[in-house]
Amino acid sequence: MSGLWFEDLAEGREIDAEWTRTVTEADNVQFCGMTMNVQKLHLDAEFASHTEFGKPLVNSLYTLGLMIGMSVHNLTMGTTLANLGMTDVMFPAPVFAGDTISTLTTVVARRESKSRPDAGIVTFRHVAKNQRGEVVARCDRQALMRKKPE
Repeated sequence: MSGLWFEDLAEGREIDAEWTRTVTEADNVQFCGMTMNVQKLHLDAEFASHTEFGKPLVNSLYTLGLMIGMSVHNLTMGTTLANLGMTDVMFPAPVFAGDTISTLTTVVARRESKSRPDAGIVTFRHVAKNQRGEVVARCDRQALMRKKPE
């Protein structure tokens, strides 16, 4: 499915990503390497075994990117012009290697663009859950979305 147009994004509409992704240790290690985040809590199993979590945590920025990325194929693919910002980013529960993530997006606000007659601004609330139904990430994202071509 291609992305949704501004006109398709009524406030209150929910869009399920329709698929899940199991996070691996390799995902976490690679992401930490690419972003130069050498936090032991993410990479050192021995260090992490002595924390309250008992094992390495998946980098929260990976979780954020995964949550939003999972929504692209049926929400914004080909219809978004730009991300404008993210607010209210939260990680209420940790993600560990082996967790399977799902994402649900709700349209919380929308308005016409004042400077772009071919676009509107939409606020999406993305929520990611693990296989136990626990919320592991949430954020509000503002995006400049294309209107349907004339």
